[in-house]
Amino acid sequence: MPRTSTRGGPQTRARIAQIADKLFYEHGFENVTVAQVAKEAGVSSVTVFKHFPRKEDLFLDRSEDAVELLRSAVRDRAADTDVLESLRMMALGLTATSHPLSGLDPASDPFFATLAASPALIARARDIASDLQQTLIDELQQDDAFDGDASLLAAFFIAGYSTVLVETARRRIAGESPEDATDEHRTRLEQMFTALREGVLTRS
Repeated sequence: MPRTSTRGGPQTRARIAQIADKLFYEHGFENVTVAQVAKEAGVSSVTVFKHFPRKEDLFLDRSEDAVELLRSAVRDRAADTDVLESLRMMALGLTATSHPLSGLDPASDPFFATLAASPALIARARDIASDLQQTLIDELQQDDAFDGDASLLAAFFIAGYSTVLVETARRRIAGESPEDATDEHRTRLEQMFTALREGVLTRS
Protein backbone atom coordinates (compact mmCIF):
# COMPACT_ATOMS: atom_id res chain seq x y z
CA MET A 1 0.00 0.00 0.00
CA PRO A 2 1.44 3.45 -0.82
CA ARG A 3 2.68 5.38 2.18
CA THR A 4 3.21 9.13 2.13
CA SER A 5 5.54 11.24 4.21
CA THR A 6 7.13 14.64 4.55
CA ARG A 7 10.65 13.37 4.01
CA GLY A 8 12.10 10.54 1.94
CA GLY A 9 8.91 9.63 0.13
CA PRO A 10 6.69 6.56 0.33
CA GLN A 11 9.50 4.13 -0.46
CA THR A 12 11.49 5.24 2.56
CA ARG A 13 8.42 5.03 4.78
CA ALA A 14 7.61 1.55 3.48
CA ARG A 15 11.20 0.38 4.02
CA ILE A 16 11.25 1.66 7.60
CA ALA A 17 7.92 -0.03 8.34
CA GLN A 18 9.02 -3.35 6.83
CA ILE A 19 12.28 -3.40 8.75
CA ALA A 20 10.49 -2.42 11.96
CA ASP A 21 7.99 -5.25 11.50
CA LYS A 22 10.80 -7.76 10.99
CA LEU A 23 12.58 -6.63 14.14
CA PHE A 24 9.39 -6.55 16.21
CA TYR A 25 8.40 -10.05 15.03
CA GLU A 26 11.83 -11.45 15.84
CA HIS A 27 12.50 -9.74 19.17
CA GLY A 28 9.18 -8.42 20.48
CA PHE A 29 7.98 -4.84 20.38
CA GLU A 30 9.33 -3.77 23.77
CA ASN A 31 12.78 -5.21 23.02
CA VAL A 32 13.40 -3.09 19.92
CA THR A 33 14.28 0.62 20.01
CA VAL A 34 13.63 3.27 17.39
CA ALA A 35 17.39 3.73 17.14
CA GLN A 36 17.76 0.06 16.18
CA VAL A 37 15.08 0.39 13.52
CA ALA A 38 16.76 3.51 12.15
CA LYS A 39 20.15 1.80 12.02
CA GLU A 40 18.78 -1.23 10.17
CA ALA A 41 16.92 1.04 7.73
CA GLY A 42 19.98 3.22 7.12
CA VAL A 43 18.30 6.42 8.28
CA SER A 44 18.39 8.62 11.37
CA SER A 45 15.99 8.36 14.29
CA VAL A 46 14.78 11.84 13.34
CA THR A 47 13.78 10.51 9.92
CA VAL A 48 11.89 7.63 11.53
CA PHE A 49 9.93 10.06 13.68
CA LYS A 50 9.19 12.24 10.63
CA HIS A 51 7.27 9.27 9.23
CA PHE A 52 5.97 7.77 12.48
CA PRO A 53 5.31 10.17 15.40
CA ARG A 54 5.24 7.32 17.93
CA LYS A 55 7.15 4.06 18.13
CA GLU A 56 3.78 2.27 18.24
CA ASP A 57 2.86 3.85 14.90
CA LEU A 58 5.76 2.00 13.28
CA PHE A 59 3.72 -1.12 13.86
CA LEU A 60 0.14 0.13 13.83
CA ASP A 61 0.39 1.97 10.52
CA ARG A 62 -2.96 1.12 8.93
CA SER A 63 -5.09 3.59 10.87
CA GLU A 64 -5.23 5.94 7.86
CA ASP A 65 -6.62 3.06 5.79
CA ALA A 66 -9.32 2.50 8.38
CA VAL A 67 -10.21 6.20 8.44
CA GLU A 68 -10.60 6.26 4.65
CA LEU A 69 -12.76 3.13 4.70
CA LEU A 70 -15.12 4.69 7.24
CA ARG A 71 -15.31 7.97 5.39
CA SER A 72 -15.99 6.25 2.10
CA ALA A 73 -18.71 4.07 3.63
CA VAL A 74 -20.57 7.23 4.67
CA ARG A 75 -19.73 9.66 1.88
CA ASP A 76 -19.69 7.39 -1.17
CA ARG A 77 -22.70 5.18 -0.54
CA ALA A 78 -25.54 5.09 -3.05
CA ALA A 79 -28.49 7.36 -2.42
CA ASP A 80 -30.76 4.39 -1.67
CA THR A 81 -28.28 2.75 0.74
CA ASP A 82 -28.39 3.65 4.42
CA VAL A 83 -25.27 4.04 6.52
CA LEU A 84 -25.59 0.75 8.36
CA GLU A 85 -25.93 -1.22 5.14
CA SER A 86 -22.95 0.62 3.67
CA LEU A 87 -20.86 -0.27 6.73
CA ARG A 88 -22.03 -3.86 6.41
CA MET A 89 -20.98 -4.03 2.75
CA MET A 90 -17.61 -2.53 3.65
CA ALA A 91 -17.03 -5.11 6.40
CA LEU A 92 -18.09 -8.03 4.21
CA GLY A 93 -15.88 -6.70 1.41
CA LEU A 94 -12.88 -6.82 3.75
CA THR A 95 -13.88 -10.36 4.65
CA ALA A 96 -14.18 -11.47 1.03
CA THR A 97 -10.67 -10.28 0.23
CA SER A 98 -9.08 -11.44 3.51
CA HIS A 99 -7.97 -7.84 4.01
CA PRO A 100 -5.45 -7.30 6.83
CA LEU A 101 -8.06 -5.20 8.64
CA SER A 102 -10.33 -8.25 8.77
CA GLY A 103 -7.85 -10.39 10.68
CA LEU A 104 -8.17 -13.09 8.03
CA ASP A 105 -4.96 -12.53 6.09
CA PRO A 106 -2.58 -15.40 7.00
CA ALA A 107 0.34 -13.00 6.55
CA SER A 108 -1.08 -10.94 9.44
CA ASP A 109 -0.81 -13.76 11.99
CA PRO A 110 2.64 -12.60 13.27
CA PHE A 111 1.29 -9.06 13.47
CA PHE A 112 -1.57 -10.03 15.78
CA ALA A 113 0.66 -12.31 17.86
CA THR A 114 3.10 -9.44 18.40
CA LEU A 115 0.28 -7.04 19.17
CA ALA A 116 -1.27 -9.38 21.74
CA ALA A 117 2.08 -9.70 23.56
CA SER A 118 2.64 -5.95 23.94
CA PRO A 119 0.78 -3.82 26.51
CA ALA A 120 2.04 -0.66 24.76
CA LEU A 121 0.62 -1.76 21.41
CA ILE A 122 -2.67 -2.82 22.97
CA ALA A 123 -3.00 0.60 24.60
CA ARG A 124 -2.21 2.38 21.33
CA ALA A 125 -4.70 0.17 19.45
CA ARG A 126 -7.39 1.26 21.90
CA ASP A 127 -6.49 4.91 21.31
CA ILE A 128 -6.79 4.34 17.55
CA ALA A 129 -10.19 2.70 18.02
CA SER A 130 -11.33 5.76 19.98
CA ASP A 131 -10.09 8.04 17.19
CA LEU A 132 -11.92 5.93 14.59
CA GLN A 133 -15.09 6.16 16.64
CA GLN A 134 -14.82 9.95 16.63
CA THR A 135 -14.16 9.93 12.89
CA LEU A 136 -17.36 7.99 12.30
CA ILE A 137 -19.33 10.28 14.61
CA ASP A 138 -18.09 13.33 12.71
CA GLU A 139 -18.97 11.80 9.35
CA LEU A 140 -22.47 10.83 10.46
CA GLN A 141 -23.17 14.24 11.97
CA GLN A 142 -22.20 15.92 8.71
CA ASP A 143 -24.37 13.59 6.62
CA ASP A 144 -27.72 15.23 5.85
CA ALA A 145 -29.28 11.86 4.98
CA PHE A 146 -28.52 10.37 8.40
CA ASP A 147 -30.90 11.21 11.23
CA GLY A 148 -30.05 8.49 13.72
CA ASP A 149 -27.94 8.65 16.87
CA ALA A 150 -24.41 9.17 15.53
CA SER A 151 -22.61 8.66 18.84
CA LEU A 152 -24.49 5.46 19.64
CA LEU A 153 -24.06 3.91 16.21
CA ALA A 154 -20.36 4.78 16.06
CA ALA A 155 -19.70 3.38 19.54
CA PHE A 156 -21.50 0.12 18.85
CA PHE A 157 -20.01 -0.35 15.39
CA ILE A 158 -16.38 0.28 16.38
CA ALA A 159 -16.66 -1.83 19.54
CA GLY A 160 -18.48 -4.61 17.71
CA TYR A 161 -16.12 -4.73 14.76
CA SER A 162 -13.09 -4.65 17.07
CA THR A 163 -14.49 -7.57 19.04
CA VAL A 164 -15.05 -9.65 15.90
CA LEU A 165 -11.60 -8.74 14.56
CA VAL A 166 -9.81 -9.71 17.78
CA GLU A 167 -11.62 -13.05 18.02
CA THR A 168 -10.86 -13.83 14.38
CA ALA A 169 -7.19 -13.02 14.91
CA ARG A 170 -7.15 -15.23 18.00
CA ARG A 171 -8.60 -18.13 16.00
CA ARG A 172 -6.05 -17.63 13.23
CA ILE A 173 -3.14 -17.54 15.70
CA ALA A 174 -4.49 -20.71 17.33
CA GLY A 175 -4.26 -22.49 13.98
CA GLU A 176 -7.89 -22.56 12.84
CA SER A 177 -8.25 -23.18 9.11
CA PRO A 178 -8.77 -20.15 6.89
CA GLU A 179 -12.12 -21.52 5.74
CA ASP A 180 -13.48 -22.04 9.28
CA ALA A 181 -12.13 -18.70 10.47
CA THR A 182 -13.72 -16.91 7.52
CA ASP A 183 -17.08 -18.61 8.00
CA GLU A 184 -17.15 -17.73 11.71
CA HIS A 185 -15.99 -14.18 11.02
CA ARG A 186 -18.76 -13.64 8.47
CA THR A 187 -21.38 -15.17 10.78
CA ARG A 188 -20.38 -12.95 13.70
CA LEU A 189 -20.40 -9.85 11.50
CA GLU A 190 -23.92 -10.62 10.32
CA GLN A 191 -25.01 -11.14 13.92
CA MET A 192 -23.48 -7.80 14.85
CA PHE A 193 -25.24 -5.93 12.05
CA THR A 194 -28.55 -7.60 12.83
CA ALA A 195 -28.21 -6.43 16.43
CA LEU A 196 -27.35 -2.91 15.26
CA ARG A 197 -30.23 -2.86 12.82
CA GLU A 198 -32.72 -3.97 15.45
CA GLY A 199 -31.28 -2.06 18.38
CA VAL A 200 -29.92 1.26 17.09
CA LEU A 201 -32.03 3.96 15.48
CA THR A 202 -30.76 4.38 11.89
CA ARG A 203 -33.56 5.78 9.78
CA SER A 204 -31.43 7.03 6.89
